[in-house]
Parts: sequence; C-alpha cells; structure tokens
Amino acid sequence: MTPGSEPRHAAHETVEERLAEEVVEELDLHAVPDAKDAKGKDGDEEEPFPSMSEQISEQLGGVRGLIESSLPVLAFVALNVILGDTVVGLEKRTALYWAIGGAVFSALAIGAFRLARKQPVRHAVNGLFGIAIGAFLAWRTGKAEDFYLPGILLTFAQAAALLVSVLVRKPIIGYVWGVMANKGRQDWFGNARLFRTFQWLTLVWVASLSVRAGIQFVLYQMGEANALGIARILISWPIYAATFAFTAWAIHRVTSSQQTEEAAA
Repeated sequence: MTPGSEPRHAAHETVEERLAEEVVEELDLHAVPDAKDAKGKDGDEEEPFPSMSEQISEQLGGVRGLIESSLPVLAFVALNVILGDTVVGLEKRTALYWAIGGAVFSALAIGAFRLARKQPVRHAVNGLFGIAIGAFLAWRTGKAEDFYLPGILLTFAQAAALLVSVLVRKPIIGYVWGVMANKGRQDWFGNARLFRTFQWLTLVWVASLSVRAGIQFVLYQMGEANALGIARILISWPIYAATFAFTAWAIHRVTSSQQTEEAAA
C-alpha cells in the first residue's frame, strides 16, 4: 500500500510497495462495467477473476515469498544470538558484524537464485536495498536494534502520509485502486459510496501501520534487537495480511453491490 502500506517482503521491503506493484487488473475490485464491456470482442464471457484467497496469496507472494522475505531477518537474529553471549560468546560487536554479513549474504543469495532461474528479482533487489541501509546503520552504531530502524521510520512515514490524504479528502487507497484496478481512471471521486469506503479504508491502513511500527518502536527503545526481529516476522505479516484481506473484501463488496444495482436498473 502505502499503505500500506504495509503496504506488502526482505527485511525492509514494505508490503505496501507490493500492493502498488503486484495488484493489477486481476483483482476483482474493478469499477462497475458497462453492459457492452461484460463480454469479449467475440461475444464470449470474460474469464472469471481469481478468488479472494488467490488474490491475497498472489499479493503476499505465496508461501515462498513469505519465506524469502523472512530469511535475511532470520539470519540476522540467529547469528546474533548464536554467536553472541548466549552460545558462542563472541564479543558483541563481532557477533553483530557476522549477523550483518549473514543477512546481506542471504539477501544476495535469494536474488542470485532467482536470477539463475530467470525469475523476477524486483522484490529481491528492493529487499537488498533495505537490508543494506539497516546493515550500514547497525555497523556504524554497533547496535543490533538499529538494523530495524529504517523499516520502523518508513512505516511511521507511510502512516502519516495516509492520514494526511484522508484529512485533505484524497484517500491514497482510492488512488491505488484507480491506478491498479480501474485502468488508471480516478472517477471514484464522483461515486459517493466508493469515496467514503476509500476514506475509512485508508484510516484502517493508518491504524494497521501504526500498530506494526508502534510495537517495533517500543522494542527498539528497549534495545531488544532479537525480539524486534521476531516481531518483524511474526507480527508484521499477519497484520498486513489481515488488513489487505479486509480491504479487498470491503472494496469488492461495494463494487459488486453497485454492479448488481446497475444490472437491475
């Protein structure tokens, strides 16, 4: 999103970026079509849109996307714990450097694997960029928790941008829907019901992003680097998935209702 924020992997790749990049016309969130558009050029019915579960799975990158986006963080947390005082007992900064190297290496390995298989590497590149910024900060300060600071600040900034868009009555979720699912048209401004839906859905994303960033910021202030990594994986993803699913359902409910009303008129 923006949204999400959110939106959605990669330690610092936001799920909101995936919303703006991945959700295209396959989402059944399209505007109410004209009757002549209901069929193809040869009079055949258009292929059905993917189910809600398929849409959410595609948006999240499926199980593989979740695993790939979590690996750099898992590597950072595992190496920092194992090589630190808890197990091996290396000096704190030395263990941190190894953890940084492990996170960067895993992100590079994911990108190389995808490239070798001629698969899209956009998410891997985005994730590597986020990992690099966090790794640089952690290396400069010697504090493991700074590895997560860029992602926390970015999430707060996204929530702020979404909130401002609601206050000026230009909800970002509406623009995302217009670009990704309405063929670039922003005619939803003239649809009072859709406009209201986008207003409160944008606020839902503000709350979602704020909760995610808030939990992580509290752990950051406490210096709980390992808990931060765990929260990034076990809390951020479920919150994003639930917010995206609710957003898709809400928009689909409105557009479907208007399609039915249009057909009955």
